[in-house]
Amino acid sequence: MPNIEQIKQLREETGVSMMECKKALEKTGDDIEKAKKVLRERGVELAGKRAGKATGEGLVTSYIHSNNKVGVLLDIRCESDFVAKADDFKVLAHEICLQIAATRPKYIKDEDITEAEIKEEKEIVLKQCEGSNKPQNIVDKIVEGRIKKFKKEIVLLMQPWVKDDKQTIEDLINDKVAKIGEKIIINRFERFEI
Repeated sequence: MPNIEQIKQLREETGVSMMECKKALEKTGDDIEKAKKVLRERGVELAGKRAGKATGEGLVTSYIHSNNKVGVLLDIRCESDFVAKADDFKVLAHEICLQIAATRPKYIKDEDITEAEIKEEKEIVLKQCEGSNKPQNIVDKIVEGRIKKFKKEIVLLMQPWVKDDKQTIEDLINDKVAKIGEKIIINRFERFEI
């Protein structure tokens, strides 16, 4: 059974909720290093469990680029006012603002793209493949690959993070969900450019 000092230490080192720290320590026989690993492994699982929670708190934040020609307004939500005021949450919001400023996404998630837009993109790719004498199965793979690339360009959550392209923005958010222990969503954003 972990003592309160171990739980506090693990919470301070990981930022994960006390309850999750306690569970991880119990699972690892009070070994803090092993508990950290368990918490990292559970990151995505924790994000999934929080999916149904209400996100009634959060903040509206902004970013203005140094040339004063690009700006972003972001509405990002979480479950509690405590988390909304936390530095980790504010840093995440800032990183997402920088991402939006740099990459010009049009949508937050995949489901937001209209069918018409997908259809139009497919038609463009099919036109480009006309006369190439490629078999239909190859053309289909080309279309599939281009649609996937197209989505990564315009969907914020699918984009590779500009500071670490091995992570998507969705991965970045899920890491924070695991650390903070609350659901986090991007409610909306607006990008302005002169």
